[in-house]
Amino acid sequence: MRHRVAGRRLGRTKEHRLAMRRNLVSALFQHETISTTIEKAKEVKPFAEKLITLAKKGTLPARRRAIALLGNRDIIAFEEGEAVRKGTVVGKLFSELGPRYLDRPGGYTRIIRLSLKRLGDNGQLVLLQLVGADESLEKKPKKRSRKKIKEAVEVESVAEKQDVTEAQVETEVEEGEDTPDVQDSEEESSREK
Repeated sequence: MRHRVAGRRLGRTKEHRLAMRRNLVSALFQHETISTTIEKAKEVKPFAEKLITLAKKGTLPARRRAIALLGNRDIIAFEEGEAVRKGTVVGKLFSELGPRYLDRPGGYTRIIRLSLKRLGDNGQLVLLQLVGADESLEKKPKKRSRKKIKEAVEVESVAEKQDVTEAQVETEVEEGEDTPDVQDSEEESSREK
């Protein structure tokens, strides 16, 4: 039984799993999108989110903690056939990714399922991506049925009518005219006399 046992073994030893997790997250921070299997992506996503949350703090202890958890791998680009060092993964994490997500309370990554299967073992492939900076936090309005839209329009029209009648009463009171109810009651009292 696996009571209170969390995480996936992924057919690896503990050291191998830790190294794989570090490598995948480093690649994610370097390239901002990676292709992997769904099981690995689900296992790596919380680790990446925790590191980005750590990077949002931006303090020296947070940077040291990130280096201890992730390592500080160099980012190398090939230009004109030569390897050129572009910085480190932790440097990019703290200088670019942390400030990018300052206003975002969480959910820095997403998993997009692909229709492709891996050739060797037919594993389900996915894209693990960092959510873009251009995406807004505002939620799109939910789609409503025609009946609910109709009811909402009726409620708005009734509210507008009430606003109009209240505005008319206010203008009449300001002008010094009596309201129609007061005039009718005065006429009735004069008839009775």
